Amino acid sequence: MQNESTSPQTGETQAADPQAEETQAVESLVGQEYEVEVGPVAHGGHCIARTSQGQVLFVRHTLPGETVVAQVTDGAADSRFLRADAVRIIEASKDRVKAPCPFAGPGKCGGCDWQHAKPGAQRRLKGEVIAEQLQHLAGLTPEEAGWDGTVMPAEGDKLPPGEVPAWRTRVQYAIDEDGRVGLRKHRSHDIEIIDHCLIAAPGVTELGIEKQDWPQMATVEAIAATGSNDRQVILTPRSGGRLPLVELDKPVSVLRVDEHDGGVHRVHGRGFVRERADDRTYRVGSGGFWQVHPQAAYTLVKAVMQGLMPRKGEMALDLYCGVGLFAGSLAERLGDKGAVLGIESGKRAVEDARHNLKDLERVRIEHGKVDQILPRTGITEADLIVLDPPRAGAGKQTVKRLAALGARRIAYVACDPAALARDLAYFREGGYKVRTLRAFDLFPMTSHVECVAILEPTAKGL
Repeated sequence: MQNESTSPQTGETQAADPQAEETQAVESLVGQEYEVEVGPVAHGGHCIARTSQGQVLFVRHTLPGETVVAQVTDGAADSRFLRADAVRIIEASKDRVKAPCPFAGPGKCGGCDWQHAKPGAQRRLKGEVIAEQLQHLAGLTPEEAGWDGTVMPAEGDKLPPGEVPAWRTRVQYAIDEDGRVGLRKHRSHDIEIIDHCLIAAPGVTELGIEKQDWPQMATVEAIAATGSNDRQVILTPRSGGRLPLVELDKPVSVLRVDEHDGGVHRVHGRGFVRERADDRTYRVGSGGFWQVHPQAAYTLVKAVMQGLMPRKGEMALDLYCGVGLFAGSLAERLGDKGAVLGIESGKRAVEDARHNLKDLERVRIEHGKVDQILPRTGITEADLIVLDPPRAGAGKQTVKRLAALGARRIAYVACDPAALARDLAYFREGGYKVRTLRAFDLFPMTSHVECVAILEPTAKGL
């Protein structure tokens, strides 16, 4: 029988091969340091640099134009690219600030990407990423996309350098084996223990979750509604773990995630929170999706409705409709002779959407995946379409089907500029062009950005 050893990376038992071990040791570049000049920003919260051997480095915690010492965190000599952290700054950018959060930086919490950048610089970097993705994946310049190149801050978020907007109304805390509260490190299951998250909204912070231990829990998610005083905590126990007695600083509903079926079940209090947007109240149940930034729902509804300019009596689709945010706003504007069909794959979200829009007789919500349900509806035309797909985008086949409906305008809400650009290219193949594009910084301190693209038929007269 061959000698065996245990891989420190995977924990798997493997046959010992001295030559293979030596090759592996030579090829691994983790921990290697390079002094590099940092190039442009890239999609994902890092910048691009190259080693002296020409190998591409994706470097976090740096800014374009800086000279830094980058320490490799992932990759080998034969990797297409390496991941690295800027561990020493030799020549700093004028846009650099000291990270306000003590838990931000190389090897620490992975929740924020740009704590070390001035707020205006963060928005410029996001704009550069959007422009690059549009050009690379859709062949569009900002001018061709009807975009002025700016990323707009949300109302109340335009703060001076060194100040952090407290915007995150939903925070999932990771709990270590000792019951201590933390957040995940970048691309890791490791936990950075914290006593406060600067980007957490006041309604989350006031619960005091970081002040106590959570034995036998794997995660604790805190939700603070902005449309009401509703507060909710969702507990995920470790295997076989028992729920603790939850005593927080503010009244709160408690839910738990079942370790067997993954369902979310109410322990006490409401099984939902109430949110508010466009003069309507929305029930959002069991930790269901709602925009995380307190101004996001208002901002996106306003941008979508301004772009679509709904007319009385029109027929509209709201795809990936969630709890009915856009469907409700559309229905209010289309009047008694208009109609809205919403499609959503989440069962609880569909229940909430039907509840939220029950006063609007001309709204119908269907349960299922868009690419499966839409063909079954028999709909062959529509006046308006809103789609807010998941991060991966809508995809070529769905876009092709939507383009065939001949809508006079389409609003595409996107949280990922790469997916947006790919789908815009598909829409162009289907006879649609981008009329306008707007970008909003609804995730300050992170690399994420929200876009709203308004499309119209290329052919005149449609």
